[in-house]
Amino acid sequence: MNLFPDEARRRALFPICRDKIFLAHAAVTALPGYVADAVCAYTRQSAENHQEFGDVLRDVKRARQACAQFIGAHADEIALLGPTSLGLSLFANGLDWQPGDEVLCYHGDYPANVYPWIELRRRGVTVRYLEPAAPGEITPALVEQSLTPKTKLVALARAHFFTGYRIDVEAIGALLHARGVLFSLDAIQTLGAFPLDVEKAHVDFLSADAHKWMLGPLAIGIVYVRRAHFERLRPTLLGAWNVQSPNFIAQDHIEFVPTAQRYEPGVLNILGIVGMKAALDAFLAHGMDTVAARLLELKAHLVRQLDALGFQILGPRDGATATSITTFRHPTANSAALFAALEKAHVIASLRHDRTGRDYLRFSPHFYNTEAELDRALVALKAAL
Repeated sequence: MNLFPDEARRRALFPICRDKIFLAHAAVTALPGYVADAVCAYTRQSAENHQEFGDVLRDVKRARQACAQFIGAHADEIALLGPTSLGLSLFANGLDWQPGDEVLCYHGDYPANVYPWIELRRRGVTVRYLEPAAPGEITPALVEQSLTPKTKLVALARAHFFTGYRIDVEAIGALLHARGVLFSLDAIQTLGAFPLDVEKAHVDFLSADAHKWMLGPLAIGIVYVRRAHFERLRPTLLGAWNVQSPNFIAQDHIEFVPTAQRYEPGVLNILGIVGMKAALDAFLAHGMDTVAARLLELKAHLVRQLDALGFQILGPRDGATATSITTFRHPTANSAALFAALEKAHVIASLRHDRTGRDYLRFSPHFYNTEAELDRALVALKAAL
């Protein structure tokens, strides 16, 4: 199911394809041409006018609406902030924690979704770690058996950055909601790859930068706060944009604006917002179910050939817990040497390490990649073995 059968058009939309095979979307994406065009157009207009010319606030409003549609939220629940760690830190720092409250998280997650919670120990919060049977394998049963009467919040990643394991977000959200436990989601490894409805999943807080699967610029993303929690989650970054300041005059008391804009303290990253909006428009046009199905097709194609070459694959190979992230190593080959060989062949992948120091290769193709590209990457791997 190649979504771009016209190769010339594919290369025009995704210029990286012209001379490279880009398989590192779980790291930092290359920008599509249409995203770069949107950013360049805004930059040019900012040179000919000023950076807050007339259309800018309308563009910001449209971006909030696109973000809300993308995750099944309301536009007034969206703050336009990045990186992911900023949103997660706002969640951790803004709640009214009491000594003895518990946070449940996973020590093997990407550090951006670990350190904000560990820091709460300074406020008397108990931080407890989930202990899955395999890296990233966070199941509803594991979460349920790990809860205690003191658990106030569970902080999870929608998919594990290393193994690609994708959690059953709706089942976990339902069980947490039934127990009155808050649910914080780091969604950076699935937004732009798999559909998400925050209402159905009972997500209370979400943060995801655009620079991976959303195919957007760095340092801009979606921060979602459920409307019911606006008063509960106090903004910890303050400025003239999120605190009522009529005529830009500071008042003697703090009164936040009534929407998720209350988490945006000042000038927004308009360059990033314009680029992210262009990226999201393309995903909304294709449909996320179509994108997700394509990613699992590419995964199946890749896994079959890696098996034939004798590679050991971490994480799920298919099914509801699989993603396009495929992490692997060869029992007799040095992953760093293979990574260097791929770079020489113009294949962009990722080199990652587990907690014991073993190195792995990670491929993370997106919906515009092709089986032919994967085949060429695997030819390069085979030659290097």
